[in-house]
Amino acid sequence: MNNQVHPILACRNLRKCYRDGSRELVILDDISLEIPEGEIVAISGPSGVGKSTLLHIMGTLDQPTSGQVYFKGDTLADMSQAKINRLRNQHIGFVFQFYHLLPEFTALENVMMPALSQGMHRRKCQEPAAHLLEQVGLSDRMTHKPGQLSGGEQQRVAIARALFNKPELLLCDEPTGNLDESTGEGIIELLWTLNQSSHVSFVVVTHDETVAQRAGRWIALHDGKAFTRNG
Repeated sequence: MNNQVHPILACRNLRKCYRDGSRELVILDDISLEIPEGEIVAISGPSGVGKSTLLHIMGTLDQPTSGQVYFKGDTLADMSQAKINRLRNQHIGFVFQFYHLLPEFTALENVMMPALSQGMHRRKCQEPAAHLLEQVGLSDRMTHKPGQLSGGEQQRVAIARALFNKPELLLCDEPTGNLDESTGEGIIELLWTLNQSSHVSFVVVTHDETVAQRAGRWIALHDGKAFTRNG
């Protein structure tokens, strides 16, 4: 019997390259890292260093040129596209810098959208969606549309939406990058609180080293390489 404990996600020798005419652009160069279950891992680095590319590969939205990604010990390379899609939809949540809310729908409807798009009945979605909005401090804003919400409130709706399918891993790409400092701090506090209460694993991509320092593990990207700064 195999009692080995796997990280929620692991990257092994990832390399991502693009062709620019006759020139090869190396974005990620031999990246290996692990995301422990229930922890927050920060990935930092300046713009253009490959942070979002790495996050997209982790979330199955992109593929590496070479190397492997493992989810709970299973390599994505051995999975069919249908299985990868199920894994992404059922086990991974995404929070982006720009909230990607649907402007014609209310906050409650936006949170329900992942389930509605998969055929779940609206009435069955409403209670868990309302509970998530309460968790992120928006119990009084459920019927408001995105245009009636502040940037911080829209990001809270996006976080609630990402949590709707009860993912085991939440990938956050510059979640405070479009917010002022005070509002951004509130979002970071919310993410850390949700991590403690839900035990969901978090990866937070940020250019802000003060945010990265708070994580249980901090990985800095530089010239396509990954360097562990703490943990």
